[in-house]
Amino acid sequence: MEKSFQRSVLLVTLSLFFIPVSISVPFILFHGIRDQCSNGGVSSFTQLLSNLSSSPGSCLEIGNGNQDSVSMPLTQQANVACEKVKKMKELSHGYNIVAQSQGNLVARGLIEFCDNAPPVFNYISLGGPHAGISDIPKCNSPICKLLKTRVYTDYIQNHIAPSGYIKIPTEMSKYLEHSKYLPKLNNERPNKRNPVFKDRFTSLHNLVLVMFQGDTVVIPKESSWFGYYPDGASTPLLSPQQTKIYIEDWIGLKTLDAAGKVKFVSVPGEHLRIAQDEVVKYVVPYLKNLQPAVFF
Repeated sequence: MEKSFQRSVLLVTLSLFFIPVSISVPFILFHGIRDQCSNGGVSSFTQLLSNLSSSPGSCLEIGNGNQDSVSMPLTQQANVACEKVKKMKELSHGYNIVAQSQGNLVARGLIEFCDNAPPVFNYISLGGPHAGISDIPKCNSPICKLLKTRVYTDYIQNHIAPSGYIKIPTEMSKYLEHSKYLPKLNNERPNKRNPVFKDRFTSLHNLVLVMFQGDTVVIPKESSWFGYYPDGASTPLLSPQQTKIYIEDWIGLKTLDAAGKVKFVSVPGEHLRIAQDEVVKYVVPYLKNLQPAVFF
């Protein structure tokens, strides 16, 4: 009788010190090409998201930012992101991702390729070239000229990051054979599809795909929704649901959509020009999720 009473007292005492609470899930942001975390626009946007969501957030830098976003191959960028995330203790129980433009392909590489990584709950994509880009507009620099004439050579693939997601629809055999990033990321190679990539992508709780109606950087702009052209032709433009990646469910986009986990969002404005009220409506709700925690 006395031992039973002592045990009850102990359990009651311990319960007073174990206080179950919920804490905000942290988020990380990936910026686009020719940008860096320390730039005013990126740092301000990261802070805005944190303020509006009341969730801790930070921009995750790859290398030196600006230059490495151009010259470091995307496979390497994704590897750097993977190793950094695994060392961030604040992300160890899970986190959310917000990514801008090219940063989305780094983010997806992190989600799909990174072994023994903490889970990603919600992923918000802003103007991401998920299905590739068919052209590089308004660019006459030497780098752009190389991308337009030698994109599928090993040298360009190894030294210019955007080469990893240029997908010329009339050169699909060259793209599938020589492009070193997007075909793997999208599980496009028939004999090399990895079910692990699909499993990891479908583990997302929510996938928010934001397309900018006036986007002239991501061509076609519908690539932000995984829409693209049919193999071998530049017309017609296919909706996401009409593409092979969706129909055959190579990375689990169809699975996520069927579960109601994909949000196809269209906003007015040019590439990455998003108003605060649109941020509040389409981004912030997916940064407000909570995770359980216990304090002693």
